[in-house]
Amino acid sequence: MKFLYHSALKKTALPHFFVLLCVLCFTANAMASVKEKQKSFIDLMVNKHQFDKNQLDQLFATTIPNEAILQAIAKPWEAKPWFQYYPIFLTEKRLDKGLEFWQRYATELALAEKQTGVPAQIIVAIIGVETFYGSYLGKYSVYDALQTLAFSYPPRSTFFTSELEQLFLLAREEKFEVTSLMGSYAGAMGWGQFIPSSYRAYAVDFDQDGVRDLLNNPVDAIGSVANYFKRHGWQAGQAITYPADIQGSRYKSLLNRQLKLQHTWQQANDLGVSLKEKTKSTLAMDTKVKLIEFEQAQQPEYWLVLSNFYTITRYNHSPLYAMVVYQLSEQLVAAREAQLKVTAVE
Repeated sequence: MKFLYHSALKKTALPHFFVLLCVLCFTANAMASVKEKQKSFIDLMVNKHQFDKNQLDQLFATTIPNEAILQAIAKPWEAKPWFQYYPIFLTEKRLDKGLEFWQRYATELALAEKQTGVPAQIIVAIIGVETFYGSYLGKYSVYDALQTLAFSYPPRSTFFTSELEQLFLLAREEKFEVTSLMGSYAGAMGWGQFIPSSYRAYAVDFDQDGVRDLLNNPVDAIGSVANYFKRHGWQAGQAITYPADIQGSRYKSLLNRQLKLQHTWQQANDLGVSLKEKTKSTLAMDTKVKLIEFEQAQQPEYWLVLSNFYTITRYNHSPLYAMVVYQLSEQLVAAREAQLKVTAVE
């Protein structure tokens, strides 16, 4: 999850004045505040989890905020309009790499799908969007990212402080060196970019070698991504989204920033929403749905999204992210079917 909004954080653009404040060199008062927060964190880890105080004191004594991380989180990709966002991910290179990944791990993907109901193409798409199939696992120290955001990023300080706590617990449980882990600017790591709390809660030892290794083992990543979706309510065999048409202006009352499905198909249909003619499907009128508008260069396009789309947003709290995962998964299915037909003819 670039960032596992895989359960936790919505990327939003911040006012320029706050961004400038964050990235300026820290004043003595600001550093005093950071040190006070570090001290409180150390006390928490010692009293709640019995960590060694001397070791933590030594670690945090030389720990300072990383301004590059504050700059990175101020410019999230999900702040882009759809027509600028999707070309980053829906590329021939990513599709080709995804087909190679699917072919190499076909047995493991089929097993994950059988056990969880999560389609292989969704698992492949997630790993492709997150790390280009292990090619980009992150360039930041996870410890550095989380301590910076915990102590120097007020909008999400509570969240990142909790993730820093989870990082230390994860390192102790999995015998990681806490300062050696590398990942995203928001503290996500491994092939599927799990934040520490998600790693602890949803990682599985899918190849049964005795280690839950999401950092180096794509098989464990496959099983863990599938487990994440299952645990977040994936409905096997159900649709994800349909392209929609709109009429009139009453449909606008359906558009909001809430990701949860708040209306039924009957309500959306009554307000001027219909499925595109090429969509060969019917929906029960009591099906929960949400209408989403995606900004294109000329005019917006509309999609009616269902429960499984919402589940994808549990991985990253962005409809743009969920849509690009869906569209990549559809491309993967079509390309793989074509590939298999060619092979059968030969």
